[in-house]
Amino acid sequence: MILKTKNLKKHYTQSEYVVKALDGVDIDIKKGEFVSIVGKSGSGKSTLLHMLGGLDNQTSGEVIIDNTPLSQMTTDEMAIYRRRNIGFVFQSYNLIPTLNIYENVTLPLELDGITVDEKYIDSVLKMLGIEEKRYNLPSQLSGGQQQRVAIARALASKPLIILADEPTGNLDSHTSQEVIGLLKLTSQEYNQTIVMITHNAEIAQMADRIIHIEDGLVVS
Repeated sequence: MILKTKNLKKHYTQSEYVVKALDGVDIDIKKGEFVSIVGKSGSGKSTLLHMLGGLDNQTSGEVIIDNTPLSQMTTDEMAIYRRRNIGFVFQSYNLIPTLNIYENVTLPLELDGITVDEKYIDSVLKMLGIEEKRYNLPSQLSGGQQQRVAIARALASKPLIILADEPTGNLDSHTSQEVIGLLKLTSQEYNQTIVMITHNAEIAQMADRIIHIEDGLVVS
């Protein structure tokens, strides 16, 4: 298993009530698997994704990536681990407007002092159909193309896992299908593990497996 959680809990106090955002989640995800996590608003799916990415601390339980328990790392160690091993794709593309597409994709590597594997980056851009846009600015691209750039950036460091949080939230239905199709293709092409949060049942169906969350628990 590339990714697993053990009795993962996230509780916090709101007014005088204890909110159980996650209340004992156990999941196992294999290397190269494309998994959708679905649930209603407030079900705990986004909280789970933040826990898997080391963006938030659990109340109890454990997140283990490639046999590494995240709880054993310091904040600085977690930041470095996250940068090198976890790729994020968000609903908002988070591209830097003054950098061209190639510069946006390779920026995380430059910041980390890692030599850019230009042949690999070229192959990713080509597979995502944006190789001819490499010198364009984000403002010159459509929403679907910008999301493809965000996917390329997530793949740039060859991470163990890609976490996608509502990656089609700002896209029309046709473009959404295209983007998820490309995510599926990257999973197959690079044996890339992808975990995607979505509220869209049609989009979720394109994954290899669907995990349903309700009231902080995995229900199926």
